[in-house]
Amino acid sequence: MAQQRAERVDATRNRRAVLHATEQLLAEGGGDHVSLDRVAALAGVGKGTVFRRFGNRAGLLQALLEERSRELRDAVKNGPPPLGPGAPARDRMLAFLDGLGAIAEGNAVLLSAHEQACAEDKYDDPSYRFWHRHLSALLADGRPDLDADFLAHALLAVFDGDLVRQMTSADDPRRFTRSVQQMATALLGRDDRQGVHLRPIPEQDQ
Repeated sequence: MAQQRAERVDATRNRRAVLHATEQLLAEGGGDHVSLDRVAALAGVGKGTVFRRFGNRAGLLQALLEERSRELRDAVKNGPPPLGPGAPARDRMLAFLDGLGAIAEGNAVLLSAHEQACAEDKYDDPSYRFWHRHLSALLADGRPDLDADFLAHALLAVFDGDLVRQMTSADDPRRFTRSVQQMATALLGRDDRQGVHLRPIPEQDQ
């Protein structure tokens, strides 16, 4: 039993070291700078350890993106409203896009590398599936007359690392997120079930 606990501790430590090394290499040279050999050397583990845990470069980037979005995912599932259950669909969507936008703005290089490495199976990526499922449910609730599945994909398509960098500046660091929220508000449009127009979100002072 003690040996099993020690093995679990080692596995957890190695995972953290590998993800930290992946993040460091991304910061130094972007996605092209990340390889299993470089990650293993920087993390101080064998290449076989990295391969067995993550499989390939795409698996590394998927795991790092999941790590970066874990807090948001937990808040959506179990947190208080408006991120968590209990708030109107529009409020939950704007809160979710605020959280997802913050992740994108803080991890634009990771997004770009992830998009490139995972292009062939983008829609099967665990983080993407969760984001899409959540947005689809909110859109279906807010606008049952529209194709929620397609529109969730369309909203997520703008979370492009290059676009995030283009839209982010020191004097307006949340422009990207604010613009995505405004697009979502326009998409929701009129709430026919209540006979009222949804108000657009105000400009946010950052």
